[in-house]
Amino acid sequence: MSELNKKTGWFHKASPVSFTESDRHLRKTLGVKEMLALGIGTIVSTAIFTLPGIVAANHAGPAVAISFVIAAIVAGLAAFAYAEFASALPFAGSAYSWANVVFGEVFGWIAGWALLAEYFIAVAFVASGWSANFKLFLASHHLALPKALAGSFVAGNGGIIDISSLFAVLIVAILLWRGTNTTARVENVLVIGKVAVILIFIAVGLTAIHPSNYVPFIPAHKAGTEFGGWTGIFAGASQIFLAYIGFDSIAANSAEAKNPKKTMPRGIIGSLIIATILFVTVALVLVGMFPYSKYANNAAPAAWALLKSGHVFTSNLLSIVALIGMFTAIIGMMLAGSRLLYAFGRDGLLPSFLGKVNDRGLPNNALLALSVIAILIGSVFSFTELAGLISAGTLIAFIIVSLGVYALRPREGKDIQEPGFKMPFYPVLPALAALGSGFIFYELDNQAKIYAFGWFALGLVIYAIYGAKHSKLSQN
Repeated sequence: MSELNKKTGWFHKASPVSFTESDRHLRKTLGVKEMLALGIGTIVSTAIFTLPGIVAANHAGPAVAISFVIAAIVAGLAAFAYAEFASALPFAGSAYSWANVVFGEVFGWIAGWALLAEYFIAVAFVASGWSANFKLFLASHHLALPKALAGSFVAGNGGIIDISSLFAVLIVAILLWRGTNTTARVENVLVIGKVAVILIFIAVGLTAIHPSNYVPFIPAHKAGTEFGGWTGIFAGASQIFLAYIGFDSIAANSAEAKNPKKTMPRGIIGSLIIATILFVTVALVLVGMFPYSKYANNAAPAAWALLKSGHVFTSNLLSIVALIGMFTAIIGMMLAGSRLLYAFGRDGLLPSFLGKVNDRGLPNNALLALSVIAILIGSVFSFTELAGLISAGTLIAFIIVSLGVYALRPREGKDIQEPGFKMPFYPVLPALAALGSGFIFYELDNQAKIYAFGWFALGLVIYAIYGAKHSKLSQN
């Protein structure tokens, strides 16, 4: 093993100074307001309009609210670790760069490769959700896209391409191409609009609640399935977990933050708290409006529930604002994913053109690559499959970051700057964060685990063949 390390630098630990130097040309334009908007916009995305109904029907029934709380607790523990790292090491690439510093390059690659799956799939997932809501909106006005343009070719319904999903990705790519300043302004406006319409849905939905729909609150477990009882609640939490991964998009952009010691912790933790309150409230209202079984295979349950309960105007308003608001999540994921691809290219682990920036300091080569791959993924996998796949890679990264606090803490104030935030109840909480993420990973369905294993196997092959030989950090 020592000989392998000597030749390839697999376990070489990067110097924090090297990342600071590499990111010096990225403009620091994002403050607390922008980070909160980015976090809320990414977390409170397609998931809030889709997952409560799907998870209630497939797993937890009315107890979907408990699933959201469990997922929030696990995500919150990981968020504490992220906040400390982002405050101490404000570098592009988040978990990839941090693990590189505290554990060594191969661990950084594993964490980054895991997050790369998250971003590729999440962009496709949110765009797919946007498409589902757009088609429901058209249907409510007795309109429909041509079948060939309404779904991917693998869906088996006569579709060739999901043109709506493609459109959503392209619009955001064009916006991000112009820079983070323009994007941040748009993001702030969209987030305010989206939160407003969520509050309208809650207010209107409360008038259509039938208390009998909450009984039994925790349905009996069906043997041999992942529905009902605590089995269903935990299975639901594993699928819902993808809803909370948006705070990682804040960390990925920490190199572009103003005063990251304060900006990063406030952005990460604040956005998670606000999002959790909104998620739980929307879930309770939704399952109270109609029996949870009505939401099976419904990718736009909130708009559907309003429409079926006679609130046509509010349903249309929700659909329009939801369609516009979902762009905030695509923005967050594409922004974070492009910065991670840039970091890989910057350090030589992937082709160097990905690590190039234009004359305005924007990594648009990485943005273009991310856009193309996300569109291809969205054309192959269904909405439900994408929901399960996102969480797997993210959970691996959360485990690495949580355990990384043990390696980070002794170096703070020495070769690593003192962070503006420290994970409380050290050394207990980092272990709980890692165990919680591990438990949620265990609860994922087998298909997601198989895909995750294949993705990591591919990643290690790419690292061994290309990354380890071209690594600039190891060479230096």
